[in-house]
Amino acid sequence: MISSDNYRKISKQETEVLKANGCFCENWDNVTVGEKFDPSFCRNVTFSGRVRLGEFSRAHDDKSGVTTHSGLSNVHLHNCNVGSDVTISSIGEYIANYNIEDDVVIKNCDRIHTEGTSTFGNGTEVAVLNETGGRSVMIWDQLSAHQAYIMSLYRHRHKAVKIIEKMVGDYAEKLSSGTGTIGRGSSIFNCRIIRNVRFGPASKVEGAISLNEGSVNSCIEDPVYIGPGVIMEHFIVCSGSIVTESTLIDKCFVGQGCVLAKHYSAENSLFFANCGGYHGEACSIFAGPYTVTHHKSTLLIAGIFSFMNAGSGSNQSNHMYKLGPIHQGIMERGSKTTSDSYLLWPARIGPFTLVMGRHYRNMDTSSLPFSYLIESNDESILVPGINLRSVGTIRDAQKWPQRDRRKDPVKIDQVNFNLLSPYTIRKMIEGRNLLKRLRSISGTESAAYAYNNMMIKGPSLERGIKLYQTGIDKFLGNSLIKRLEKTEFKTNAELQQRLLPDQEPGTGEWVDLAGLIAPQRSVDALLDDIESGKITTIGEVADAFRYMHNSYYDWEWSWACERIEEEEGKPVSRFTAPDIIRLVERWKKSVIDLDRMLYEDARKEFTLSSMTGFGIDGGEDVKKLDFEQVRGEFESNSVVSAIQEHIRQKTALGDELIERMGRISN
Repeated sequence: MISSDNYRKISKQETEVLKANGCFCENWDNVTVGEKFDPSFCRNVTFSGRVRLGEFSRAHDDKSGVTTHSGLSNVHLHNCNVGSDVTISSIGEYIANYNIEDDVVIKNCDRIHTEGTSTFGNGTEVAVLNETGGRSVMIWDQLSAHQAYIMSLYRHRHKAVKIIEKMVGDYAEKLSSGTGTIGRGSSIFNCRIIRNVRFGPASKVEGAISLNEGSVNSCIEDPVYIGPGVIMEHFIVCSGSIVTESTLIDKCFVGQGCVLAKHYSAENSLFFANCGGYHGEACSIFAGPYTVTHHKSTLLIAGIFSFMNAGSGSNQSNHMYKLGPIHQGIMERGSKTTSDSYLLWPARIGPFTLVMGRHYRNMDTSSLPFSYLIESNDESILVPGINLRSVGTIRDAQKWPQRDRRKDPVKIDQVNFNLLSPYTIRKMIEGRNLLKRLRSISGTESAAYAYNNMMIKGPSLERGIKLYQTGIDKFLGNSLIKRLEKTEFKTNAELQQRLLPDQEPGTGEWVDLAGLIAPQRSVDALLDDIESGKITTIGEVADAFRYMHNSYYDWEWSWACERIEEEEGKPVSRFTAPDIIRLVERWKKSVIDLDRMLYEDARKEFTLSSMTGFGIDGGEDVKKLDFEQVRGEFESNSVVSAIQEHIRQKTALGDELIERMGRISN
């Protein structure tokens, strides 16, 4: 934009040219222009209020190669600042109260205006989880999943939540204005009504029906696209996101890299990094990073999800027709639902759990991660730990980082992709101990065990204990090897010194703040700092979450060390080389055992039964050849090859540490 000091009053000669081109203004003294303003590029323009016009020296080429020179035609501008090389044409009513920055193109729209004073969606209360508003989150331009998690789920820290809400309110108040902005390089085509919306640089809007009270936080590195048929009210859309194909949005926050399309409908919901919503419906959901729903008949309601994939026809109930829609559900990271699944809220589903069938009782599987929850004859059957040996689970963990669509240099959500972490391993330890207790309480080996409105079959319980122990051994061994890598030890004293933790915050419980995995004590310390006034701005809160995320690997060893001491029954200050060798051998076995289970699980996809439907007009040989052409051979499959390579690498890594330990003298 031209500096305000570089605008001048329009000359009489320029005024005459404008009049000859069909332009009108009651008071030309209210129109100022850039030094090199050329009036010949303004035709059939009505000016009212105070208007500033930049310079029209450049043409725009669209994707079809059509060239249009910048300038104004067939538009009424009221109280607008228009930058240089802007193209505006065919506006049915008017554009009012807007700063339109350089290189913007606006064509064939009905009305674009700012009315009264607006905060452009900032400060809007979104009733997530509880439709009656008991867990409402105030949204703002840089809302992270972690801040929203605190605001909605940490109501027991009432004072801290109120202070954060005031920070958001102060931000919204500071941002409030009677003038909207259309950022540099934006394009707005074929839209109907746009009211009180602020557009960041490089925003692209095509064919939207109605945008009301919101912010489109686009950036040059990662533009936002709003497509045909979209209706949005009281919203914020962050960089890199796409909202298109007649999607309906009311009181929603859409984080970075999200896609909402194909007639998706959402109200009072939060969507964070890389979420995807297609065809279905969301009501009062907290969609943490990588929550994806693809199907027309799918309803997500009053729940919190992350790294979740909803199968077709997935549904939940959040009220019992007594006190209203007050119930909520928690599906922890990595959970999935199959087609036609149903859950009755309130319920809590543990991490990386697959839900199959319809479940009409309230249940809590939070201490039994990586499980299958299956319906059989109207009964809920839990199969603990079985998802640890599923190749699909590993594939999910590998694909999430690859599917990060965010190109904005500033990432709002701090996302930890680790499948095994202090958070999930703590759950495995709880699960192992819980299954052992269930077995001991019965006194004898039982065919089935009742737990939290579910049944666990005897063989499933025994297998679950072994699977959890394998997962625990693998993670603790990973942390141990990482701690001791690239270091030569001459004595056990040197080894013991290295094993001692040097990061206090990692001890104790860990939590998953919708993608950010961190120690509970660090989260509590942040809230203490907010309540005491040590942290006073919303930006400092975001910095604290970023620090937690960046400190993950520094703090992980403190937690792993505690667990190793508990498992081994002695402090690391008394560990010797033989102890390390024994732990590494156990780790090698756990890695190989899990990888072999994954290998066999992958093999199921290449059995003859999986070839059904291939080789449509031939016999068994044609079927096999057709299958190989489409799916490839088993041994050359990328996932299978990765498993085999993982076994080789980890075995070599363990053998190298064992060799180093063998050189330590007593």
